[in-house]
Amino acid sequence: MECHCIRAVDVPYTTRLYSSYLQDFRSVAGFYAHPPTLESIKRVAADVHPDLALRRDVAEILRAQNRRFGSDTSVEAALDRFASGAVAIVSGQQVGLFSGPSFTIYKALTALRLAEELSSAGTAAVAIFWLATEDHDIAEINHCFWPSREGVEKIDLPSSHEDGRRAGEVPLGDAVRAAVERATAKLEGPAAGEIRTALTNSYVPSETFGSAFGKLLARLFAGKGLILLDALSPELHRLAEPIYRAALERHSELNQALLARAKDLERASYHVQVKVVEESTPLFISLDGKRLPVRARNADFTVGRRSFSLSDLTDLLARSPSDFSANVLLRPVIQDALLSTVAYIAGPSEIAYLAQAAVNYGLLQVRMPVILPRASFTLIDAHTVRLLRKYELEFSDVLRGGAKVRAKMEGRLLPRTLTRRFDTGEKSLRKMLAELREQMTTLDPTLGGAMDTAESKMLFQFSKLKEKAGRALALRSSVLDAHERELLGQLYPQGGLQERSHCFLPMLAMQGMGLLDDLAHRIKLGGAQHQVLYL
Repeated sequence: MECHCIRAVDVPYTTRLYSSYLQDFRSVAGFYAHPPTLESIKRVAADVHPDLALRRDVAEILRAQNRRFGSDTSVEAALDRFASGAVAIVSGQQVGLFSGPSFTIYKALTALRLAEELSSAGTAAVAIFWLATEDHDIAEINHCFWPSREGVEKIDLPSSHEDGRRAGEVPLGDAVRAAVERATAKLEGPAAGEIRTALTNSYVPSETFGSAFGKLLARLFAGKGLILLDALSPELHRLAEPIYRAALERHSELNQALLARAKDLERASYHVQVKVVEESTPLFISLDGKRLPVRARNADFTVGRRSFSLSDLTDLLARSPSDFSANVLLRPVIQDALLSTVAYIAGPSEIAYLAQAAVNYGLLQVRMPVILPRASFTLIDAHTVRLLRKYELEFSDVLRGGAKVRAKMEGRLLPRTLTRRFDTGEKSLRKMLAELREQMTTLDPTLGGAMDTAESKMLFQFSKLKEKAGRALALRSSVLDAHERELLGQLYPQGGLQERSHCFLPMLAMQGMGLLDDLAHRIKLGGAQHQVLYL
């Protein structure tokens, strides 16, 4: 397995905030509690003393959840360690169809890798994966992009429940059978049977998006001790009730702090990931089966078209805390209050909004964990590797976009004799220009600038001529179009990294279940690199 590394900051569309977080943490240190290093995690781990009574309660809730997901003895053992005070390494994701984008798997692997590293160094640690079953935007999770030899197919799961219900409450329905059949029919490789069985047994009509996702991950990570957490749990909501109550009673103070933090970020020329307005609160309530935001209106609140006083909402919270849920800026605070999290494994968008959420940690007196970037991979199968080599392309060429890829492919299609003539001509042109530069600058040193301009224009036109020759030849070949679509579809789908789009399972089937361990061993904790693996 060949590996090429690209600096994460060199990936197109990387935000300035994420670049600073990776390369110049001092410039963003005021927005976070700890630097993203293994040494920082070890320091925090040594200083965390979890409430063991709370730990035992949470552990028993998670034990019941994981047994429903079909967990094995490795998870039972991890829960025993968690109940006894092992530090928690946490990550999480929306419960996307068939596990969603590949980075879901990379997050879980990074959490497991860090827990293993700490445990090996003498600090007992477990990995916990938070299933975002309270999210209500079903349109974000009811599909996946499924790569195969025929290209990348979008597999949709039509739902009649896209009306504000939480993901953990929405049954998959009969349509899931056809979706599973479409996906499994395209599986190839040594683990195809295992993946087919996992999907068929997990994604059945009676399951929800959340429970099916949990059952699938329990199968994929069998034997690895990954603890799954279903956020919709009424029991967990009961334990988190004090945080919900504090957030409700202090909503104005929290909101003013968030508005101030947004201004601080903008003054530092960083973007604000989550928009906060004057009437915002960090809470949602489920009313009549719909998850709705709680908005502040003077001294009262509105939820949908209904009005509530503070006492109305606190009474409702006392009676039914499971009807309440947190927005993206409060959710991590509740998570870390319940789990005493030492490190959270995050993607770029999460790292951005955690710069805002940090103020909620402080005001609600919850320790903020170390935020560690997740591992980042592009996986290139043997067929795609052959295409890259056929056209002498590097992955860095693909990142430059379709036009650059096309130009290089067209150049490679030129007949060898014509290619050699272009190469020879370019060398001759450069030699002639160098000789001319020497004579011109000897005559008048100020002519150097004119020579720079002339040389740049001449070489540019020569390059364009070569591209046009290749394009003329390409017009006679539909193969080039197909190869271009295939390369971009496999490596840079929809103008973004593969991990943000493609489902991981077809690659896992093709390469075998050992791919999970191979990737785990390659993870560089706290690393700021995107790894490109030629399989």
